[in-house]
Amino acid sequence: MRVVIAEDNALLREGLVLLLTSSGHECVAVVGTGPEILPALLEHRPDIAVLDVRMPPHFRDEGLRAALDARERIPGLPVLVLSQYVEESYAAELLTGGTSGVGYLLKDRVGRVDEFLDALERVAAGGTALDPEVVTELLTRRRDTPLDSLTPREREVLKLMAEGHDNTTIASTLVVTERAVSKHIGNVFLKLGLPPSDSGHRRVLAVLAYLAHTPQ
Repeated sequence: MRVVIAEDNALLREGLVLLLTSSGHECVAVVGTGPEILPALLEHRPDIAVLDVRMPPHFRDEGLRAALDARERIPGLPVLVLSQYVEESYAAELLTGGTSGVGYLLKDRVGRVDEFLDALERVAAGGTALDPEVVTELLTRRRDTPLDSLTPREREVLKLMAEGHDNTTIASTLVVTERAVSKHIGNVFLKLGLPPSDSGHRRVLAVLAYLAHTPQ
């Protein structure tokens, strides 16, 4: 894949380049400041962009703003955003801009190479990847919503769905059958008022959209 990297920390930036190139990907542009991001994305139109949320010069949300701007100008551009801490508002805003080809991971996840590369490929293919800690925040901070009606097992299934996992992976993780997972998913959609779908990917997108738009 052709990748654009935006990260101000030189050590992490070079680490990402080494990791991606050694995994067979091409880093077509590597930038270290916010203003450089959008021009690089528009010029190279990569298969995926890996961006830090907070970038120079102000270290606020330059990376996130660039990601949202780029997705408006290049519809469907896959974006994997990295953050030092759980920033629920950033994750929700990114999802509100469209949940196809979107990822939000904590930087610690990069050190778990297999998980990071799996998330990268999933997002590049148009899927979703949310850091488990981010999903936990999205679920636990909401009160007086239909989420409260879910059983503990249904919440576990919803959490794994929101992270981008398919039914087979969910079944393996929870040590249950895929039939049981399908039943739990049906209950989740019923309680959340979301239309059922035969497509696991569409179900994930629907759940993410619900989480992104649920009032806090």
